[in-house]
Amino acid sequence: MGNLGSRFQSSPPGLTCVCHKRKRNAYCDCCDSEQDDEDALLDIPRRKKLKSTSKYIYQTLFLNGENSDIRICALGQAWNLHKVYLCQSGYFSSMFSGSWRESNMMVIELEIPDQNIDTEALQVVFGSLYRDDVLIKPSRVVSILAAACMLQLDGLIQQCGETMKENISVKTVCGYYASASIYGLDSVIKKCHEWLLNNLMTHQNVDLMKELGYMMEQLIRSSDLSVMQVEMDVYTALKKWMFLQLNPSWEGPIKQLLADADAWLCKRRTGPFLDTEDGAAFPSVFKHIRLQYIINDLASARILERDNILPADWLSSMYKNQWFAMLRTEFDNDNGPQDANKEDFEMSSMRCGRKLAKDGDYCWRWTGFNFGFDLLVTYTNRFIVFKRNTLSQPCGGAVSLQPRRHLAYRLRLASFDSNGKLVCSRSTGHQLLTLEKDQEYVVMNLDSRLLSFPLYVCCNFLYTSSQSDHRTDASTEPEGSTRSVC
Repeated sequence: MGNLGSRFQSSPPGLTCVCHKRKRNAYCDCCDSEQDDEDALLDIPRRKKLKSTSKYIYQTLFLNGENSDIRICALGQAWNLHKVYLCQSGYFSSMFSGSWRESNMMVIELEIPDQNIDTEALQVVFGSLYRDDVLIKPSRVVSILAAACMLQLDGLIQQCGETMKENISVKTVCGYYASASIYGLDSVIKKCHEWLLNNLMTHQNVDLMKELGYMMEQLIRSSDLSVMQVEMDVYTALKKWMFLQLNPSWEGPIKQLLADADAWLCKRRTGPFLDTEDGAAFPSVFKHIRLQYIINDLASARILERDNILPADWLSSMYKNQWFAMLRTEFDNDNGPQDANKEDFEMSSMRCGRKLAKDGDYCWRWTGFNFGFDLLVTYTNRFIVFKRNTLSQPCGGAVSLQPRRHLAYRLRLASFDSNGKLVCSRSTGHQLLTLEKDQEYVVMNLDSRLLSFPLYVCCNFLYTSSQSDHRTDASTEPEGSTRSVC
């Protein structure tokens, strides 16, 4: 200890050994590295929260209006502002830099031609010029967007668009869609359209059906419409929608809506409803129903005849087309689509779906005459499997016994949160498939995927080829093909 103490006797005053808490000298072995660390620490900036400049500017200049050099008046309210901040707006920048008479005025009266703009929206928009960030309430976003568009504030317009996309729900989707169309927010229009395609049929809602006007035609014509069960359910949804458009004061639960719509139509059965004055606004929407997949089921065909909504020539021409399609399948060897004709698929494929309430084993088929193609769909052990069901059919006349049959398909899976927003989704995309008798094919393997239930399975199928591909020469029939005669 004596030697250690002697080493510190000559330490210069004022220098303290970090590890020994005493005066140190240049020869302290234990402190040589500590001195380097201490020097390094002096170069590291320390973060201390000061009063935000942005908050100070917002409070002092915007809210208090200190040193204001211009007064903006609109909708009965006035704001004491500053030209240097207003020039962030394309609207005011042009006004102040050009030969406009307002460029030298101290007080400017703003004309507000857009009824969506109110004083609260102008307060937010003017305030955004004085701060780094803006909080936009989803309930106020349309008014703020309108004001931002008028004043040409691109950054705020973009933020409004993001707010709208994040808050699409059954209560907001129609208003957001209409506003995005007015103010040119294509990404919001697309997002709202996707939400409606996913939710119109899977989560039917009375208020939403009342609000849907011209948008319904775009939804019904799309092959991406998530149909639950079969095309007949699209027709039923349109019938309820039409009733609500003509009876907007109707109130009641969704379960009562169809019965009341049928009773209302029953009183007006003097001829095809779409040919009447009341029905004149709806043919452009109903024409996008894929009737060929409704008249292939006896019960559904009878409902069409009973309702008497559609013009007679619509149905007669469709019955004729389907009859020839059946004959081609039976006698002309139409074994299904063999080319990737996506346009034909998008316009003519059968739309159907199924809701899986919880994980488990499921097997189902969609009813109707499907040109001899009895397709079973199975969900088990997180696999989705298609099977061409042939030999186990109780009635052979309903099933094609051709050695091979072709089909085009697209299968999509989706699950949603409480607002109808996609939680997870997956799609096979457009595919062509050839199946032999009773052959099974794994369409999707979900074993490694985290799934959320209920799970919606949405399918598109095309069993017959387009008419341009039909062969009329019976000699081209594949060798070994057989027909079943009942």
